[in-house]
Amino acid sequence: MRYPQPLETGTLVRRYKRFFADVLTDGGEPLCIHCPNTGSMLNCMGEGARVWFSRHNDARRKLPGTWELVQTPHGRLACVNTARANRLVEEALLAGVIAELDGFTALRREVAYGQENSRVDFQLSFPRGEVYVEVKSVTLGFADDPIAAFPDAVTARGARHLRELAAQARAGVRAVLLYCVNLTDVEAVRAAREIDPAYHAALQDARAAGVEVLAYAAELSPEEIRLARRVPVLL
Repeated sequence: MRYPQPLETGTLVRRYKRFFADVLTDGGEPLCIHCPNTGSMLNCMGEGARVWFSRHNDARRKLPGTWELVQTPHGRLACVNTARANRLVEEALLAGVIAELDGFTALRREVAYGQENSRVDFQLSFPRGEVYVEVKSVTLGFADDPIAAFPDAVTARGARHLRELAAQARAGVRAVLLYCVNLTDVEAVRAAREIDPAYHAALQDARAAGVEVLAYAAELSPEEIRLARRVPVLL
């Protein structure tokens, strides 16, 4: 996925109220931009961090731009716009990059399913039946450690999604959890048990029920981001 317009650069002043970030552009302009990330962004930012953001001229939007990338305190590049993950995965699916999910005949987005009023990110149709795919964006890294982790904050929603996938798997339907690793220099992914033990337990239950757990790492730059390679999930 190439950005439709060149990203602008600046430094982070602060992120607050979850969805707001104050930045100072390289040209010296102070801006309040949208932060499209509901997580804690743990180990993913710091005051004075290098940031990249997209700017728009849509009068219907209250803020003039959207935070896209950040250089983490550990020198990595992270895509903090979690809305990009599904787009990246869809592009990779259509291009046949995700070998484990290649060969589908139809793709649907945001399909209602399950017993807890959920929507799955993708429903893929194969000759042998449907496959449900839930996508999670991973940005949590640690110093001198090539293993990324998810989640970066307690996520009851994430545990619910795992329960829904597990129910499908127990019913004989193929179900897949796909970690989209939006952080550079990562060699594997694990559940952040120290942050959310309930999510870790739900992941173990889902795996035991037959849910497939995959992770693909993205190549990130201010010009383009794309899923490039599979990395192992440590369970």
